[in-house]
Amino acid sequence: MREIASFQEPVKNRTLSLCLLDVKEIEVPHFQRDLSETLKERLKTAIEKLGFLVPIIVVQREGKFYVIDGQHRFFALRELGVDEILAIVVGEELYHYFLELNTEKPPNVKEKSKQAYRLYMELFKENDSQLEEDLIDYFEKPEYITLGFTIEELEPKFSASFYESFVSKIDKFLRLSLSSAVEERRNRAKALFELNRLVNEKYAEFGWDNALMKGEIIRKAVQKAYGMRVRVIPDDFYTAIEKVKSACESLSPEDFESGLSLE
Repeated sequence: MREIASFQEPVKNRTLSLCLLDVKEIEVPHFQRDLSETLKERLKTAIEKLGFLVPIIVVQREGKFYVIDGQHRFFALRELGVDEILAIVVGEELYHYFLELNTEKPPNVKEKSKQAYRLYMELFKENDSQLEEDLIDYFEKPEYITLGFTIEELEPKFSASFYESFVSKIDKFLRLSLSSAVEERRNRAKALFELNRLVNEKYAEFGWDNALMKGEIIRKAVQKAYGMRVRVIPDDFYTAIEKVKSACESLSPEDFESGLSLE
């Protein structure tokens, strides 16, 4: 590490370092989002044309520097054969706050859910006695945790965006230690997986060939169970899932002729 300058950022008044780091000193945390080859190649082209103008952000931890913002820039530079990378070094207390950054490309629901799961499991391994609800600052929404468990442990192709609106109305942060909360999240993921299985069966029954209609099946089932424009679902997580499953099983093609939609 070669420090170029230190400065005080104007909001939290933290003292930060602007440094040149050897690429061999840098690691990417395993809970970062999946690498996008398209974005990386686009960044390589931009860097070759304009130069490297935006430093990556890293945390020094256990003798290494971990990227918490800028992994695509890091990989693009490394593939361009750059030996040193300009980085802002921040305090280790920000290590788990990478979900707040993502400045290169805003993640979609599936990416947010996968990242939430990976961070959740990292926190679980570090200290399984901490309460899940005490970790609220690390996660944007509780439903991303459940959706992440569904994707990462049960169905990699699970269409999280189809379920986000529904799950947001029935999920919340748990007042459980992570040792217990992990199992509860797995149970919630299994319930979602079963609902998704019914949605797939109904989709096949209707003989449709546009996968986006699976999202319409979910919306219509929620409407049928709880009414139009539902904003609050009073039932607990599992009761709500069962009601929507029953509604899904009762759907027919005629239910989709009215043009109803869930807000």
